[in-house]
Amino acid sequence: MQKYRIAFMGTPEFAVPSLKALAEDGRYDIVGVFCQPDRPAGRGKKLTACPVKQFAQQRGLPVFQFERIRRPEGVEQLQALAPDAVVTAAFGQILTQALLDIPVHGTINVHASLLPGYRGPAPINWCIVNGEAKTGVTIMRTDIGIDTGDILSAVETPIGELETAGELTLRLADIGAKLLVETLPRYLSGELTPVPQDPEKASYQPMLDKAMGEIDWSLPAREIACRVRGFNPWPGAATDMPEGRLKLYLARAIDCDADAAPGTVIASGAKEGLVVRCGEGALEILELQAPGGKRMPAKAYLMGKRIEIGTILGALE
Repeated sequence: MQKYRIAFMGTPEFAVPSLKALAEDGRYDIVGVFCQPDRPAGRGKKLTACPVKQFAQQRGLPVFQFERIRRPEGVEQLQALAPDAVVTAAFGQILTQALLDIPVHGTINVHASLLPGYRGPAPINWCIVNGEAKTGVTIMRTDIGIDTGDILSAVETPIGELETAGELTLRLADIGAKLLVETLPRYLSGELTPVPQDPEKASYQPMLDKAMGEIDWSLPAREIACRVRGFNPWPGAATDMPEGRLKLYLARAIDCDADAAPGTVIASGAKEGLVVRCGEGALEILELQAPGGKRMPAKAYLMGKRIEIGTILGALE
């Protein structure tokens, strides 16, 4: 049986199941694992290896880290490995044509959306933020564009009503790994014909930044609830309250006709929970972290603490 030489490129937890699936498949020889350099993490800002590096080291796979793989030293390293194919999953760096030309069978990417929709670096988050009912994983052949390459396979999955971006990421990582090992051998054998993406149906979503997590209470409650879920775990959703910053981890929209300004607490108690008036409807906060406190269900927090009805959340003078 022919064994294909595979170079893998990935960095976060999302990429680990795909690397694991390839490493455990007897048809492939993982000749190198490329990931982002170690970064400071935690309160002590200690240099920490990414999840892909940690997994690769546990399996004894050779690891290569370049700040910019497109520089000559990165290109030369990939050339030296002489891979039959490169597989990428949330690598976090743009590949040049010089890199794409190295593997005999090209570069295959595991992308966490149903392309051509939701191209870009944060498709999982934006699918939830935009209130999509479904998403999925696409296995595509990488070209010089950003997620513009031909599609090899795709599978869709519904998004849970209260599913967060962190939870969906874990699910899609497993779905993507399974689809990858089903697709790759068919592609390498020439059985699959890549299908070009329809540019008329394409959409691109931007990178996330910390400021996006600030809650605008004038928005409809449904939109705010989606943003809370879509920005969990990062960049997180938060708002001001008199005691400091209130972090929101989970919330849902409910009907409301209360005569109150957006951002006003209209219900607060261990039985009724914490409800805030929005521009349209109201938001029931299900999980929170109050200033100086721990993350917990809102009703549990309200068993020991009070947030007065009429309290105004948001930008405070």
